[in-house]
Amino acid sequence: MEPCFLTAAEAAGQIRAGTLTSEALVRSCLDRVAIRDPDVKAWSSIDRDRAISLARDIDKRPPTGPLHGLPFGVKDVIDTVDMPTTYNSPIYQGHRPAKDAACVAVARASGALILGKTDTVEFASGGRRAATRNPQNFQHTPGGSSSGSGAAVGDFQVPLAFGTQTGGSHIRPASFNGIYGLKPTWGVVSREGAKQYSTMLDTIGWYGRSVADLSLVAEAFQLFGLGQEKPFDIRGLRVAYCETPYWSTAEPEGKSTLELAADRLEKAGAVIVALDLPAPFGGLFEAQTVIMHGEGRASFLPEYLGSKHILHADFVEKVENKMAITGKRMAEAYDLAAACRRDFDAMFEDFDVVLAPASTGEAPEGLHNTGNPIFNAMWTLLHVPCLGIPCTTGPKNLPVGIQIIGPRFADARLLAIGDCVAPWIDCEEKPRR
Repeated sequence: MEPCFLTAAEAAGQIRAGTLTSEALVRSCLDRVAIRDPDVKAWSSIDRDRAISLARDIDKRPPTGPLHGLPFGVKDVIDTVDMPTTYNSPIYQGHRPAKDAACVAVARASGALILGKTDTVEFASGGRRAATRNPQNFQHTPGGSSSGSGAAVGDFQVPLAFGTQTGGSHIRPASFNGIYGLKPTWGVVSREGAKQYSTMLDTIGWYGRSVADLSLVAEAFQLFGLGQEKPFDIRGLRVAYCETPYWSTAEPEGKSTLELAADRLEKAGAVIVALDLPAPFGGLFEAQTVIMHGEGRASFLPEYLGSKHILHADFVEKVENKMAITGKRMAEAYDLAAACRRDFDAMFEDFDVVLAPASTGEAPEGLHNTGNPIFNAMWTLLHVPCLGIPCTTGPKNLPVGIQIIGPRFADARLLAIGDCVAPWIDCEEKPRR
């Protein structure tokens, strides 16, 4: 097997055992990029010679952390000191930040090698779409805004990559690309050095191809409670089946995927209980939209004042408040979110984890429509950790995943539960292209 097809956890184990070098892994990934990326278009910047040189240097050193020798993709809204950060905006073409974003610095200090920058929707918000195409079918989107990161991991071009989520920009691409993704609890990963859209919502997460991959990165970020959770047994695990208040927007394959995941878990011995969220939760999607656009006004004001003539209309409309958002609406949205956060955390006395849709269904055709975030936005606003797990394929033979969700700051517990349930949910054979 070519090293690029290894999961991050498998590659890390072989590197530590001395049976694989970082250089061999990086070369394999770069060869995969050379073959596939002219069609997939996941990367906005990549330097083959530099990546190989960095890998050789890593191979000369003892392990420095859990990510030792592993190549990592970085969404192009996150600053890197040694390659451009353009935000996919004409305003920032050639922009070279003075230092790494905090998450990139943590990854490097933990032994990772930054392979390159992955394409993104402009400012991870709107405007220009990424050029990236779904590796499973080039006529379909890989999702957004973490388009390139999701596609690069899904296409075996890199084992790990950073994404971000303000609405549904991380978990939805995980579903569309058939990969694993962790959106941690809001605030546990520093957003310093990542382009800001919404202070209340922006969250940095990461992609891999197994729960073990996600846990490796979680170890690097020293998430609360890691190493303290005992393994979970699928027998008797209490799983809350949650259609959410937005079930009517799900496509048939979105509905059948959630039902399939619940059925697989129940047959394995889990206890499935229905979770009907209280009526106020039905207002969370609108509240998230209000907060996102309201805070976006401030985030894009500098570009509006300095470069309005080349700023996409999406951002002009945000700054000019086309949605007519008022301070009263902002306050009401904040208050609803705060109340629902307390209520949701308290629900976990009755079950261990929530099972919910990760997307409305398969990836839409075309690149402009990156998918509906309606099954992600409410969880983003609640600040809870979400773990995307592949499940099946839909009628167009495109991946459809689900997500499991825990209470705030229970990321380590969610990963442990994910390790327990993933083999039962993600149990279909996948072709390797």
